[in-house]
Amino acid sequence: MTQTPPAEITGLYRYPVKGLTPEPLQTVGLNPGQTLPSDRRYAIENGPSGFDPAAPAWLSKAHFLMLMRDEWLAGLQARFDDATTVLTLRDNGAVAAIERYFAGRHATRIKGPPKVLTCPGHSFSDVAPKVVSIINLASLAAIETMVGFPVHPLRFRANVYVRGWPAWYEAGLVGETLAIGGARLKVIKRTGRCAAVNVDPDLAVRDMDIPKMLMRRLGHNECGIYAEVIDGGKIAVGDTVAVVQPALL
Repeated sequence: MTQTPPAEITGLYRYPVKGLTPEPLQTVGLNPGQTLPSDRRYAIENGPSGFDPAAPAWLSKAHFLMLMRDEWLAGLQARFDDATTVLTLRDNGAVAAIERYFAGRHATRIKGPPKVLTCPGHSFSDVAPKVVSIINLASLAAIETMVGFPVHPLRFRANVYVRGWPAWYEAGLVGETLAIGGARLKVIKRTGRCAAVNVDPDLAVRDMDIPKMLMRRLGHNECGIYAEVIDGGKIAVGDTVAVVQPALL
């Protein structure tokens, strides 16, 4: 493909609990075949899902609380402490016992008893492969032009945000290898967007219809890419993201 200058990481995020708030990172270590450490480590079951921690298998997001359906989740703050493995949920600054909180405050919004699910090494991602999600900020700027309003980047809940590529350049990277900091990742697919991106992450309200607009204007609902880690290493805000040329592989 045509050589393009490297991009630069402007933001790194992990999402300890599926559907809840991101945690910004300055640097993170990536391991082959894995997500960012503790990314989507937890999910909140929306009624019995059949998930078995002894034999963890990927399940679709419909089994869990999620922004595509439950925009009110954006008003909660979750934090995971790696050292203590303690997960904390806050609602307007008040610490809440997670399962009791959802059962008491949101009983009419959930299908059954809420249960926090986790299993070492398992990720409750929207896709079965363990991936790192990447968003090109120039593509978000193009979406802003289409909708005529600012679009908060965190609507797209990516792990890595980059600048320096032309808009939609990332869509042509499927099958390519990226060098990011000390790691290498292979791009495996483009990211189809669901109604989760319609939720304002600050106001916890649904105020846009971005997937529908993308379909109308571009003929697809894709924005961003998924990549698998093939060589581990540390990545950090400010690192370059470069397409590895075949001769260097």
